[in-house]
Amino acid sequence: MPLNLPNILTSIRVVLIPLMVVMFYMPVYWASFAAAVVFWVACITDYWDGYLARKMNLMTPFGAFLDPVADKLIVVVSLMIVVERDQTLWVTVPALIIVAREVIISALREWMAEVGKSANVAVSFIGKAKTLAQMFAITGVLGIEPSGTGAFVSSDGWYIAAIASLVFAAILTLWSMVTYLIAAWPELSATNN
Repeated sequence: MPLNLPNILTSIRVVLIPLMVVMFYMPVYWASFAAAVVFWVACITDYWDGYLARKMNLMTPFGAFLDPVADKLIVVVSLMIVVERDQTLWVTVPALIIVAREVIISALREWMAEVGKSANVAVSFIGKAKTLAQMFAITGVLGIEPSGTGAFVSSDGWYIAAIASLVFAAILTLWSMVTYLIAAWPELSATNN
């Protein structure tokens, strides 16, 4: 692994995943809030590793591989623990949509790269908007417990707002998936002669 700041930040994001899980399950009233803080720190590293890699021309194959893996891992793991805790349709369905989209688009990007058309499914504005919405939504549902008894939460209104943001993130997630599939459709529907 080339040792540079962007790769270190990406590696830190991977290390933060088990820390987030441990914080989430600690038997203290502020556990969910602590897990949300760890998730948010990971989100910040996601922004800075990409920015610094481009700005300082420190892009490496290792970073190009690990960055999307770290992004998907922390999203999937955080959604899994929230689904397990909340066990409600309003959390489970958006979480399934978000995870399914990540799997589908990862496979699509890999296939498009194999056929030499990866530029067709490059990150778009809607993809970036989806990522931002997911960061805020997951931070909210991680940090705010449904009973309203977690740290700094006094009513279920905040929890409902967090769920609404998760539903909104799932809608943007579907929109971005459809956008990428439309862009790739000419390749996907081509017939071999």
